[in-house]
Amino acid sequence: MSTAVRFAPSPTGRIHVGNVRLALVNWLFARKTGGTFLFRLDDTDEERSTQEFADGIARDLTWLGLDWDRFARESDRYPRYDEAAAALKAAGRLYPCYETPEELSLKRASLVSQGRPPLYDRAALRLTDADRARLEGEGRKLHWRFKLTATPVEWTDLVRGPVRFDGAALSDPVLIREDGRPLYTLTSVVDDADFAITHIIRGEDHVANTAVQIQIFEALGAAVPGFAHLPLLTDAGGQGLSKRLGSLSIGSLRDDDGIEPMALSSLLAKLGTSDPVEARLTLDELVAEFDLSKVSRATPKFDPEDLARLNARLLHLTPFERVADKLAALGLAGADAAFWEAVRPNLARLADAADWWAVTHAPVTPLVEDAAFLAQAAALLPEEPWDLGTWGAWTAAVKGATGRKGKELFLPLRRALTGRDHGPELKNLLPLIGRARALRRLNGETA
Repeated sequence: MSTAVRFAPSPTGRIHVGNVRLALVNWLFARKTGGTFLFRLDDTDEERSTQEFADGIARDLTWLGLDWDRFARESDRYPRYDEAAAALKAAGRLYPCYETPEELSLKRASLVSQGRPPLYDRAALRLTDADRARLEGEGRKLHWRFKLTATPVEWTDLVRGPVRFDGAALSDPVLIREDGRPLYTLTSVVDDADFAITHIIRGEDHVANTAVQIQIFEALGAAVPGFAHLPLLTDAGGQGLSKRLGSLSIGSLRDDDGIEPMALSSLLAKLGTSDPVEARLTLDELVAEFDLSKVSRATPKFDPEDLARLNARLLHLTPFERVADKLAALGLAGADAAFWEAVRPNLARLADAADWWAVTHAPVTPLVEDAAFLAQAAALLPEEPWDLGTWGAWTAAVKGATGRKGKELFLPLRRALTGRDHGPELKNLLPLIGRARALRRLNGETA
């Protein structure tokens, strides 16, 4: 049986690095095992789910290169959830309850004050037909709970190892709300069963949900998938990311921070594993290296500064053919391999290439401190054609004529030619600047 995994976000906001890490791990697992990847929208929260967010999630996955083999949305499957609920009712596993949210809150508070776990007391199971008729006559709206068995729930987690829950220590979950809509705990199980999901890879905050959902799988007569629960990301200080998710949304990292998709994937694929984090140019490389057994139970820390450094390393490794279209999209018409090779060692973001394009192809106001020295240098400027050896030959001649060397020789030339103190090697930039423009800059002209 081939493997099948799913990524099932709720379209109630923009996805962030924590969501994408789970999407990426699922996708890598599917591609490594020759299985399928289902992109499913868990959109039964109709008040908060929007098509705009759904489209944004799809756009972010596509930007990362995470294609999907199948697509589904829960809002299309309400009749199927009704069928599953009817089957559970017929089996005596789904029972009606009438408590209001306020009554339930008081019950939980009372149990907690006694030092007891806030488990539902199954009071609804003790109601008589007359009791139910009276409550419904009062206008009470019923919700439906799943009746758990007291048997232990056990599985071997692909990350956590053996896991065991005492069924008697779990609270019967609500599966259907007062308005008749099914909740995630039910819909997710029905979808995973119907789409023959073989492995559910998600965050460790779902471990208790898994214990409950395993019993629902069994009650529906469905095969129970394998499970892997990954530790949740924290920031560099070990704090949860929940308060920072706006700045760590994929849209923000892409549009505001200029992060490359493979930089983000290279980092998230290795965070929390025994592998070193290194820049990879393709998802195929990450697939070849992927091994779920390398995921540690230790809490992985996500640091935006690490991502920025990895983004720079990725650009420094990227060949011209992989960025040619992106450079054109930045408006750098005519940018070629020579330009890219010259500037990529100094890029932190791809957009920075536009700054160096301006240096080599647009007017620059030179920084002139010693006009006499620059005039001497200008007089020694070789005739074209120029190549990568021109800079060395020219500066050797200037050194011989002026006696200058080191910083005293090179920095004034850099400032005049580029208007900056730092940047790419001038042996690479000089042929791009050209003799006419270089001569004017050495003479103190904006050129």
